[in-house]
Amino acid sequence: MMTTKLLSVKGLSVAFGTRAIIQDVSFDVYAGDCLAVIGPNGAGKTVLLKSLMGLQPHGGEIHWSPAARLGYVPQKVAADWQLPLRVRDILEAKQRTLKLPAQDLQAVCELVGLAPDVLNGTIGSLSGGQFQKALIAFALLGDPNVLLFDEPTASLDELTENRIYDLLHSLQREKGITVLLVSHDLSVVYHYATKVLCLSKGVTCMGTPQEVLTPERLEELYGAPPKYYRHAEGHTHGEFGPSK
Repeated sequence: MMTTKLLSVKGLSVAFGTRAIIQDVSFDVYAGDCLAVIGPNGAGKTVLLKSLMGLQPHGGEIHWSPAARLGYVPQKVAADWQLPLRVRDILEAKQRTLKLPAQDLQAVCELVGLAPDVLNGTIGSLSGGQFQKALIAFALLGDPNVLLFDEPTASLDELTENRIYDLLHSLQREKGITVLLVSHDLSVVYHYATKVLCLSKGVTCMGTPQEVLTPERLEELYGAPPKYYRHAEGHTHGEFGPSK
């Protein structure tokens, strides 16, 4: 059975002035994929996501299938945390804009585990994990089948980070959502991704986690040997500090 191609990227290039950020990158994404984008600081991972959403001028071709419905969870949100805005206010504003029934909002909140006290709390009172769930709920309104995540757990503690990744994985598994994920956590990439796109100055590669996350390739990509450890299945993978 043929899998639907949702995204085709050919010869993508982005430059800021005379400085090339992304050079001649090509890849495809199919329905059900979990594509992880990795690379060191300044490699252009966030720039790539913004280009895919039409928010960044670029060269080359980006073609989304008409069947693709996008949702986006940013790494950071510029907000005045002192504003007396409730999580419910923000979600209901998008619900009204999209003319969605009230049950759609309720279903999304239940799906991501947003409790009533969180919904009725102000954004400034939320923990990191609660705020991340609120961002995911916001992205899920409108029933997207493709979610783009930019470092979804960069500022969270390890336990909360694991819960967020478990939530993302359940969304992919239970709703068939295709995921494009920027992450610095190579253990998460190894565990969840079906494909890995590596971005680095002069080095671009794509393949399965088993093909890409090798000591030789990672040292070439990051310019320094990663710290390795083995998880329960015996696979070896590395870990680097947060990248943007």
